[in-house]
Amino acid sequence: MRVSWRDAAALTATELRVNTARAFLWTPVAFGLGAAGYLEAGREPSLWLLGAVTLVLAAAWWTLRQRNAAALLVALASLVACGAAGGLAAKVRSDRVAAPVMAGERVVRRVEGFVVDVVSPGAGGPRLLIAPAWVSGLAPEHTPRRIRVTIGENETPTPGQPIRLRAMLGPPPPPAAPGSYDFARDAWFDSIGGVGFIIGDWDVARLDPPPWRLRLSMAVNAFRWSLAQRILARMGPTSGGIGAAMVTGHEAWITEDQTEAMRASGLAHILSISGLHMAIVGGFVFGVVRLGVAAWPWLALRAPGKKIAAIAGLAAVLGYLVISGAPPPAERAAITASVAFLAILFDRRAITLHGLAVAALVILAMKPETAGEPGFQMSFAATAALVALAEAWPRPVKEISTPWWIRWPQAGIVWLAASVAASLVAGLATAPFAMQHFNRVAVWGLPANLAVAPLSSFVIMPFLAIGTLLEPFGLGAPFLAVAGWGIDGMVGIANGFADAHGAQRIVASAPPQVLVVAFLGLMILCLWKGRLRWIGAPMALAVALWPRPAAPDAWIAADGATAAVRSGDAAVLLRTDAKRFGAELWARRRGLEPATWSLYACDKRVCAPALGAPVRLSLAWSRKTPDAETLSGMCVASEVVVIRGPAPQRIPPLCADAVLLAAEDFARGGAAELYRRPDGWRIVWAQPLRGDRPWSRLLTPDVTRDG
Repeated sequence: MRVSWRDAAALTATELRVNTARAFLWTPVAFGLGAAGYLEAGREPSLWLLGAVTLVLAAAWWTLRQRNAAALLVALASLVACGAAGGLAAKVRSDRVAAPVMAGERVVRRVEGFVVDVVSPGAGGPRLLIAPAWVSGLAPEHTPRRIRVTIGENETPTPGQPIRLRAMLGPPPPPAAPGSYDFARDAWFDSIGGVGFIIGDWDVARLDPPPWRLRLSMAVNAFRWSLAQRILARMGPTSGGIGAAMVTGHEAWITEDQTEAMRASGLAHILSISGLHMAIVGGFVFGVVRLGVAAWPWLALRAPGKKIAAIAGLAAVLGYLVISGAPPPAERAAITASVAFLAILFDRRAITLHGLAVAALVILAMKPETAGEPGFQMSFAATAALVALAEAWPRPVKEISTPWWIRWPQAGIVWLAASVAASLVAGLATAPFAMQHFNRVAVWGLPANLAVAPLSSFVIMPFLAIGTLLEPFGLGAPFLAVAGWGIDGMVGIANGFADAHGAQRIVASAPPQVLVVAFLGLMILCLWKGRLRWIGAPMALAVALWPRPAAPDAWIAADGATAAVRSGDAAVLLRTDAKRFGAELWARRRGLEPATWSLYACDKRVCAPALGAPVRLSLAWSRKTPDAETLSGMCVASEVVVIRGPAPQRIPPLCADAVLLAAEDFARGGAAELYRRPDGWRIVWAQPLRGDRPWSRLLTPDVTRDG
């Protein structure tokens, strides 16, 4: 069937008119893109310039609206103004959270302060978030507002406890590779100005009382920590760690094997408190209360049962938010759920794209930096896809007086079809972000999530909620035991799928702009009404289909302490026993599998290439400059020489033909990627890509060079 240009134009005009009335659905998209534009800008924009541009654009939109301009033009003007407002909001937020950040390399410092919370463990073990009252060597005006330290094998203090410790402290780390995740940017918006690890044991300190807001925050966190320990004691170490994480957000007791199995099976999202948990808890309370009202005829005839249930669901969501410690995913989920329950109270549909747009705008207005966070991007895309699916899902007419032996199988088939569709749609919506940010594809994610859905929805979360509510009274044990059985079943399912053939694949990241194309494609599929929405399908597949550039031949850490080289599809680490996190992150980002073997011989200070090494690279990781003899030997054996210490005053003649990188280069450029070219080596540094921003203090206009 041929379609004429006239028919295509008429279809386009009709759908434009229909979707112009739905322009509000695109406002969080425009606002978020504006905020993300601020986060990715190469230079820090002026607050006054952003404010002026936003005012001018808002005035233009208002003028067009008052003069009854074309609806499409008014809609476009509103979206452009929203984009500018997003950039302005992000700038205001960045200035408001500004706090001192430690400078220079890590050094040993004495610290006295209050334990604010026990945060998610890192590669080195449990970590503490501390509000320092005093840090040795730092004036009060230069003392960070918050520091984060790894405590290793030490006993974990209780939130709210004043402590004294010695720690190796320095500024938040820069990106592990050029263009990769910027740890320092997230730390900036969390007002974390120093990170490190404890040396020795900590002691109790005597400090003046903190401000009331900090006291309140620590009191809530102390209750959460105590509750997590009680859940762990009731459920046991195997299932209790996951149960405590799903209730309180504390992941300190989840084992590495459990985490890896959940990731490989595509179930890792269950471990962090997010929309799934809020929906189950809020929906469970809503359903129980509504059923209770309906079961009491006197109350059912005199009170609006649905609204009473909505108030109870709203209270449950807000209570769960407090108990969870209000991590960013929980905040986003709570706001979205609250908008749904408020819609019920005001006689509106609870689950609509309009409600999602309101929730997203509230989240972005409060914390515009979430526009650049993978968690928000994935949750917003998944929720938008699920709400769009709910709006398009056919609603059959309910039959009256149907026998149960017909009605129940039909309901089971409908539930199964809805579960498959929801899991498939949510997985497809989040796939571009998982590929781009985490470089993992869980091949068996769909069947794993389908298998776990009944357990998490009907066993784990409801019984965890009831058990947690009753635990302060000593009555939660039987309910937590049932939840523990469900968690054991979930872990068993995760292990089964994680051990299946080809459970996960590593996918290289696409260029950054490709993710924007995929996101816009997803939004067109979800928000556009009409046949033209399918234009978004190829755009949504951009991350999966976009050709990847050639992977670098070598990578060097931001401090020059370790390196890795590419050998086929493998990343060969020079130091296999230390500094693995950055090397493995780089390897996944470039689509490489970290090798379990090595082509380099290392002693206590130097790594040198062995026969067959793909890149003849030598590394000296001592902070001291190698002597002339050692450096000459490294240069003879290598084409690239990396020394962690300062460059020598006199370069040995044997190093004339080698690329020599030293501490000064890493201080200016950060992490580096090396590409072999016919005329020499091209080096791409991480620091220039970060730009001149508050969270990137080491600035250089261009340190990319050929050698």
